[in-house]
Amino acid sequence: MAQHHQLYVDGEWVDGAMGATFDSYNPYTGEVFARVAAGEVEDLNRAIAAADAALPAWAGSSPAYRAELFLRAANVLEEMRDEFVQTFVEEQGAAKFTCNFQVNFAGMLMREAAAQAHDPIGQILPSDTPGAFFMTKRQPAGVVAGIAPWNGPLLLGLRAVTLPMVYGNTTILKPSSETPVVGGALIAKLFERAGFPKGVVNVVWNGPGKSGEFGEAIMAHPRVRRVNFTGSTDVGRELGILGGKYLKRVALELGGKDPCIILRDADMDTAVNATCFGKFMGSGQGCMAVERIIVEQPIGDEFIDRFVKKASSLKVGDPREDDTGIGPLINRRQLERVKTQVEEAVRDGAKIMCGGRYEGLSYWPTVLTDVKRNMRVMREETFGPVAPVIVVKDVEEAIEVANDNAYGLSCGIITRDLQKGLAIADRIESGMVHINESSTADEPHVPFGGVKDSGWGKMGGKQAAEEFTELRWITFQTSPRQYPL
Repeated sequence: MAQHHQLYVDGEWVDGAMGATFDSYNPYTGEVFARVAAGEVEDLNRAIAAADAALPAWAGSSPAYRAELFLRAANVLEEMRDEFVQTFVEEQGAAKFTCNFQVNFAGMLMREAAAQAHDPIGQILPSDTPGAFFMTKRQPAGVVAGIAPWNGPLLLGLRAVTLPMVYGNTTILKPSSETPVVGGALIAKLFERAGFPKGVVNVVWNGPGKSGEFGEAIMAHPRVRRVNFTGSTDVGRELGILGGKYLKRVALELGGKDPCIILRDADMDTAVNATCFGKFMGSGQGCMAVERIIVEQPIGDEFIDRFVKKASSLKVGDPREDDTGIGPLINRRQLERVKTQVEEAVRDGAKIMCGGRYEGLSYWPTVLTDVKRNMRVMREETFGPVAPVIVVKDVEEAIEVANDNAYGLSCGIITRDLQKGLAIADRIESGMVHINESSTADEPHVPFGGVKDSGWGKMGGKQAAEEFTELRWITFQTSPRQYPL
């Protein structure tokens, strides 16, 4: 029998305002995994009101108290590990190793939050005014809304609210309606079990087809002071426009067409293993996934041969089995996107070295060669297990190809020459560059974010305090001031 899950508002589990529900499906079996409440804007407004009411007490609580709660949450998360992993596998279709990776990262994120509880600090500033004392201080921004995607429902859902909360903000998390349980209901259960006060975190999701309605309502609400969004560039652009309309600060972590540059002096084992992991983890459904492989001519044939063998060895199928490497894509729409890009590339001259087939929503790991820079598979996000490989004559062409894209999230560079790698990194148009690593890399304490069409703002590390706190200037006169009038 399918599970039933409600929204979480002001510390209570509630049905949607209209009493409607919708089904969340297992993408591998096609069976109904859970029946969940369908939220309405009325539910969202109730959640915002609850967060606003809880704000004074939470913002006024001690950093030590907030740190203690997040350490407790990290322990509760470990106790819930099996429940999170099983739900992740069933609802999102990710292979078990991907699910365990996200649970591990989530635990580190909780502990990073605890470590940052005392971090938002101000300064004492000099003044040219006699007797004046100048200082700055960071204070909570207020109610923060986090909008999280389906492809990293646990990691990205927690990232949307964890650091904002530890800084003293109260929050609303809106997970994707594709993954409302692992990315929403279980996160609410985690914070409830850890003992977070009512209203500090609220979890509501929209019914099918109402994401735009929810996004507009979040941006328009006067009590929501910050919004962070992880998802597609198209939606992020719309939220950016609304941010301008409502004068609301928005942090955007958007799409990527991330390159991995493999230089002629690369260690071949590192090159193959890093790109295979970076491309196929999560079935390629990640903003940091390697989406373009750029190889220098002298090692092109060797790399392609070994990479194809590695990709062909990955087991495709049931994500509930421990040795599965590639699970299903999230839905039929995503399958069609991947399928269409591959078919168009082949029509225009690309060669399929392995893969290029599918069964149900499972798409086999696919390597394409003889790709051209103007192909859609080289310019638009694929978000699937497809690796286009382009061979270039030298480093200059590699940099040119890497930068020849609207996106700028992450990049990998594989080389034995660290000095050369650093010089190339300075010329790559992306928010993050990883030398002797794929584009897929993240830790909770780093300033995660992109440039160009990959968004703006930093979601992690100490830089997150700049996104989710207000820096205020406060002065007082220690002696009477002489005024000219």
